[in-house]
Amino acid sequence: MSDKPTPPMRAAIVPVTPLQQNCSLIWCTRTMKGALIDPGGDLDRLKEAVEKAGVTLEKLLVTHGHLDHCGQTGVLARELGLPIEGPQEEDRFWIAQLDDDGARWGMDAHTFEPDRWLEDGDKVTVGELELDVIHCPGHTPGHVVFYHAPSRFAIVGDVLFQGSIGRTDFPRGDHQQLIDSITGKLWPLGDDVTFIPGHGPVSTFGQERRTNPFVGDAVVGRA
Repeated sequence: MSDKPTPPMRAAIVPVTPLQQNCSLIWCTRTMKGALIDPGGDLDRLKEAVEKAGVTLEKLLVTHGHLDHCGQTGVLARELGLPIEGPQEEDRFWIAQLDDDGARWGMDAHTFEPDRWLEDGDKVTVGELELDVIHCPGHTPGHVVFYHAPSRFAIVGDVLFQGSIGRTDFPRGDHQQLIDSITGKLWPLGDDVTFIPGHGPVSTFGQERRTNPFVGDAVVGRA
């Protein structure tokens, strides 16, 4: 029998939509209350994951307004009677065009109005957990990252990936702004921080500082 204490937060990744976007289910282990971060689609699969984990959903969180991340968030919120928090309001234009983007990409996506737009420095609660909101524009202007400091754990959406960074060729994307967000707002959190990206495998900030060809220390002149 292990004497290791139960961590305050647990997380599970459920890839959704044809774009295999990492929807994250996070929950407070003391209360078993949780949140889905970026429930972009495949709602039956998400509800099954929540039930399997034995979690009671409290809210839905959104990192940014792209359809694979939030196209069906409003549908799920209405169905389950849950509030939506995030992203930052500069992404309102993305959320406003979800219906059009869904038709363009052949995906089921619908516009919605978050119950709470988030700002840099805000806090969001999930059960007894408190997560920091970090505004990280560049991929989209209103992109936010959720960070649980006690767990050294972040959900970063499409800001940063293992070995890559978010695209900046979309409307109001900004490559330099994205680099500045990563190096100025994420790296100071510490090399030991583990993160779930919007697509692909989990990594750590330290690994990306060592090896990422876009924002590694050797590339951005921090070596």
